[in-house]
Amino acid sequence: MPVGNSPLKEAQFAELVKFCYLCSIESISYDGDAVTARFLRELTIRQLRALAAVQKHRSVTAAANQLHLTQPAVTLQIRNLQTLAGLPLIQRTSDGMLLTDAGREVLTLAERIEAAIGDCEMSLEMMAGKSAGRISIGAVSTAKYIVPFMISGFSKLHPNVDVTLSIGNRQEIGAALHGYDLDFAIMGRPPAGLDMNVHLIGDHPHVIIAPTAHPLARKSGLALSDLARETFLMREPGSGTRGLMEQLFEMARVRPKIGMSMSSNETIKQAVIAGMGIAFISAHTVATELDERRLVTLDVVGLPVVRQWFVLSRKDKILLPPARAMLEFLSAHGAEFLPRTHDRRRLTRPSTPRKPSKAT
Repeated sequence: MPVGNSPLKEAQFAELVKFCYLCSIESISYDGDAVTARFLRELTIRQLRALAAVQKHRSVTAAANQLHLTQPAVTLQIRNLQTLAGLPLIQRTSDGMLLTDAGREVLTLAERIEAAIGDCEMSLEMMAGKSAGRISIGAVSTAKYIVPFMISGFSKLHPNVDVTLSIGNRQEIGAALHGYDLDFAIMGRPPAGLDMNVHLIGDHPHVIIAPTAHPLARKSGLALSDLARETFLMREPGSGTRGLMEQLFEMARVRPKIGMSMSSNETIKQAVIAGMGIAFISAHTVATELDERRLVTLDVVGLPVVRQWFVLSRKDKILLPPARAMLEFLSAHGAEFLPRTHDRRRLTRPSTPRKPSKAT
């Protein structure tokens, strides 16, 4: 064939250049498992954004202008991305640079990641403003009678904050704090071995309850020794209420008669109502039953035993703004959600913090 600058030769030369370019960036051997592992490990946002920009403008030069990078930098990002994918992602055509089927798959991934980044950015802005976010709190089982009212009061002020509540006995909540699983916890004394921020909520009285028809229900000034023959229903080992009862009787040098151990305050209340025995229990767990006269508190010298409710957080636990907002709310208003027991009656529990009375 004679040598010259005929149109045929120019077309052949253009095809040769195109072939060499494609070979330089598309000749990739594919090993599925190895490529997948490396793709997940080494993929970068810059590579995905370079691919998206090339797809948008069909030109490396225009993509570089959009990304404020040099053309070689964009080419390098695309080349590295193709190497990670193990398949050709782009092809040069007379209409510019277009994506292959594999390229469109990677572009879909890039779009999902960009959407997730946008959602995350919006969430972070809302969390910084305390208007949204998630809070994980724990409470000992005795507190489940009061904590939902506290959460309700907080949620009225911060409706877009999601609160997750975990209930357990003292040992279980202590373990969750040890494992950084909770932002904070509502319980009695702080667990041992942790450096805690401690905020007082309010008093936590404990009483001895009995069925309304119990022979001791109408007697006053009882001593703990007067209860030595009574059958006590107790919480399970590890419960703070059980530990407090054992301490109370040990100090009085009285050995109570133990009937059954139960892991639920609700079960203990029903068992006492059924006449199976009496129980030492948090007054906050029986407020409704005292109000309805299904249970009575025995008039025992030295009772109620008053402890305190605290909201506790680890000093080395980073609290985001929503969690800090709830911690401040509980410290300032938590006591307003505690049931008030007096003369075996419970007054109406407020569902929102009470406003301070105006000075007259």
